[in-house]
Amino acid sequence: MAKAAQQFYGTGRRKKSVARVRLLKGSGQITINDRSIDDYFGLETLKLIVRQPFGITNTDSKFDVLCRVHGGGFTGQAGAIRHGISRALLEVDLEHRQALKKAGFLTRDARMKERKKYGLKKARKASQFSKR
Repeated sequence: MAKAAQQFYGTGRRKKSVARVRLLKGSGQITINDRSIDDYFGLETLKLIVRQPFGITNTDSKFDVLCRVHGGGFTGQAGAIRHGISRALLEVDLEHRQALKKAGFLTRDARMKERKKYGLKKARKASQFSKR
């Protein structure tokens, strides 16, 4: 029976997006929801955000990334994938922690849309005050 490839897991979150990330030894291929990163993200800045943890830890083409992401928009999803990759890289080697922490990739970005309150039009917007 063949030995299974070693896998490293990380869960990333940002806004409403949740990404489940698996790292496998490989050539640097990134697959998101069964599509390549070039096919999934149209903007180069989002692709750059996803690849940032590899650049900081000098592991550019050592791992393949398999990722499932849902919720939110493309920007939130890119941030969630970056967070998940950073957490998975910690499982690979704890020496990466200092560089990733300094760059802020291990901190979950907690900014979310504020919920709508009853009696208001949006989260904080009220109807115009009328004296009479």
